Amino acid sequence: MDTSLISVIEWSVAEEPLPGQKQSGDRCVVSNTPEGALLAVVDGIGHGEDAAHSAEMAVGAINGSGNRSPILLLRRCQQRLQGTRGAVLSIASFNPTDDTMTWLGVGNVAGVLLRREAYGIRQESLLLRGGIVGAQLPSVSASVLTVNYGDTLIFATDGIRGGFADNLNINASTQEIARSIIESHWRKIDDALVLVARYVHKNESSAQ
Repeated sequence: MDTSLISVIEWSVAEEPLPGQKQSGDRCVVSNTPEGALLAVVDGIGHGEDAAHSAEMAVGAINGSGNRSPILLLRRCQQRLQGTRGAVLSIASFNPTDDTMTWLGVGNVAGVLLRREAYGIRQESLLLRGGIVGAQLPSVSASVLTVNYGDTLIFATDGIRGGFADNLNINASTQEIARSIIESHWRKIDDALVLVARYVHKNESSAQ
């Protein structure tokens, strides 16, 4: 598990390989960008070394690109993963200039944004397009959301059961949230990875 402060977000990751496997096919990327911060979670198809290879290829494509547009990063991954098992992935970028998050997903890496509201916590879910990056890439468009201080993004691979974002303690640290999801929702029949990122840029409305 790793915890760090990257630009405008606080983040942590928790992960577990499929029992009996030496390595996981799930990977994540968290990096600074000129605009803010970029996050991605990749799940290589299958398990073991071949899945890990596909995931590493996708991570390399994302890290090796000078362009931080989620759409263009997805296209770069599509090119690099040709001839591999392929992967599914979700990508998000935060821009503190206008307090927005741009996200997209292909496959089944779930994405949920948790927002603090006057009446409680509201969830917004990432619209996932079916397909496999490196093989059957669908027509994909990115969605843009406004974000406020304290909004929390969670990406989870399909080793995590649905409903993982329900009844979370939003005031807990990102490390505590990521670990609690693994402990409560890991299905133990697949690799599992949970990435939690909290937006910590204070815009004008949150500073008032």
